[in-house]
Amino acid sequence: MTGSVLITGATSGFGLATARKYAQNGYPLILTGRRQERLDDIAAELKDQCEVFVYPLDVRDADAVQAFVKAIPEAFRDVQVLVNNAGLALGASPALEAKLQDWHTMIDTNVTGLVNVTHALLPILVAQPSATIINLASVASNWAYPGAHVYGASKAFVAQFSRNLRCDFAGTGVRITSLEPGMAESEFSLVRFDGDKDKYQQIYQGAEALQSEDIAEIIYWISHLPSHVNINSLEVMPTRQAWDNFKVVRKQD
Repeated sequence: MTGSVLITGATSGFGLATARKYAQNGYPLILTGRRQERLDDIAAELKDQCEVFVYPLDVRDADAVQAFVKAIPEAFRDVQVLVNNAGLALGASPALEAKLQDWHTMIDTNVTGLVNVTHALLPILVAQPSATIINLASVASNWAYPGAHVYGASKAFVAQFSRNLRCDFAGTGVRITSLEPGMAESEFSLVRFDGDKDKYQQIYQGAEALQSEDIAEIIYWISHLPSHVNINSLEVMPTRQAWDNFKVVRKQD
């Protein structure tokens, strides 16, 4: 790899850990997020390890995404890895108790935002001798569970979109992977539980959940496989997590 690495949602969680992983190996980084102060802090942290270009961005805004791509400095324009990490879950209550605005926000971020960024970057990526797109989906894209409703559906889009892109770009040198983590401990979950630290701690207590650094290692590995190897999808869970029985609601007499 000789080009730059573009990571969306780079201000926390998987995105931040991934930025640190690539920085350790000297790759030029393009980092986006909605919080300018965090982007500035990350740039200051990593500046001695690699070149860093940060840009405040709401991926839901298609015009802003286009402006961002045009603003990428020439020295960073050979994007070789795109990590579509920006995404979120809001709430884990049953659908009847969910807020419609939360549903819209998840769709706008997890689906529309990912599409906006991918579409804008494709001309740059396809111009590289080889390039890799890694889309962050979830085990929720494959397995239904109570309270997942729109979140799971949005991540199912990510997984299927990744497979469909594979069909369109087969033979071009562009690789596409749907990465589907299970239980992972990060700020992502605090957002989902509306900042409720007690609920957050109850969920992860004793679970030995995946850490952001684990996902960063996997992302780095995927992008460094030989160029003729494409990981179509990769589902990963902590060892203590597995599938459960189908739910049965018994009829009451």
